[in-house]
Amino acid sequence: MTTKPSLFAQYRSGARFRLRMEPRLEQPGWLGLIVSLGAVTFALVLGGIVLMLVGGDPIRAYAFMAKAAFGGIGVFSDTLVKATPLILVSLAAVVAFRMRLWNIGAEGQFYLGAFGASLVVLTPLLPPETSPWLMIPAMMVMGMLAGALWGFIPGYLKAKYNVNEIISTLMMNYIAVAWNNYFIFDVWSEGGFQMSRQFPKTAWLPRLTDYAAQVPMFRGLTIHLGFVIALIAAGVVWWIMYRSRWGYEIRLIGDNPRAARYAGINIVRNTILVMMLSGALAGLGGMLEISGVVHRLQGAISSGYGFTGIIIAWLAKLNPILVVPISILFGGLLLAGREIQPSGIPMLIQGIILVCLIGSDFLFRNRIRLVQIGQEA
Repeated sequence: MTTKPSLFAQYRSGARFRLRMEPRLEQPGWLGLIVSLGAVTFALVLGGIVLMLVGGDPIRAYAFMAKAAFGGIGVFSDTLVKATPLILVSLAAVVAFRMRLWNIGAEGQFYLGAFGASLVVLTPLLPPETSPWLMIPAMMVMGMLAGALWGFIPGYLKAKYNVNEIISTLMMNYIAVAWNNYFIFDVWSEGGFQMSRQFPKTAWLPRLTDYAAQVPMFRGLTIHLGFVIALIAAGVVWWIMYRSRWGYEIRLIGDNPRAARYAGINIVRNTILVMMLSGALAGLGGMLEISGVVHRLQGAISSGYGFTGIIIAWLAKLNPILVVPISILFGGLLLAGREIQPSGIPMLIQGIILVCLIGSDFLFRNRIRLVQIGQEA
């Protein structure tokens, strides 16, 4: 029985080789995790090189960032506050991306969700003395409806007229910000300042620190009920995607639209509904931010949450459960950004991670083979 010589032996004998890219017929689950971890590790290495070039110590900088975000129960509480809107906008991206609808408008849907929730308080649709048990659910519903409306428009245009959803959702971000600014600077402005009046306490999400009188260890902990709501949302989205018939339809359309159409699945209807669900999740994130953190409508309620959610969704490989821990890590990255100089380093790292993810996704979907010229099979 003859054995095939090794690649090294063939190379020594003068054989010529080349690299060939082949699509993977299936992607094992562990590969996605390895590729994502590799992308993040490579991004951190590149970020460290940049820090060295500007005269910093990358090891000390990363250690300081970790301590600033996870070094104690107090700062970890602040990290969870930052992670709460990230979970919702990332889930919004997961839902749309799983059907290959490229919703880049979670930022605008986030702002419209904040606006819809503010309508309940500032119009007011409910008087200030309304019980929190009614006020907060009403704000959640209005925030989700406003976000869903902002998702319906590009979804309808995509489904009916095949309008590119990347362009429409991206442009609608600017419309949403301008819409909010009109009300913030004029209609609801408090004394000419660039913010509305403060919400009544019945519209505030409860925080752990509110119960410090009963439990002293809660003193100073800013985490609010919104984090629990975000966890519930992640569970609901997971159930929809992997345990419901609708989720099966979403995944089938994303994997093979032709097969889905042959199976009788209504792609037009699902396109609109998925974009509305995506918008509703982002809108809920906006509601939680103004009710749990700022307690008023103002312009600076997002530090690019909608765009960061895209990175998180890809890192999680569109898994709603994995979105939660990755959002917490990115929440810590945003929190640590306030503590280091140059202050743009966290955003730089995010950008590098996104670039690395784009490259790693190619490796996830394709494999590299070294083949001998003349013996390619």
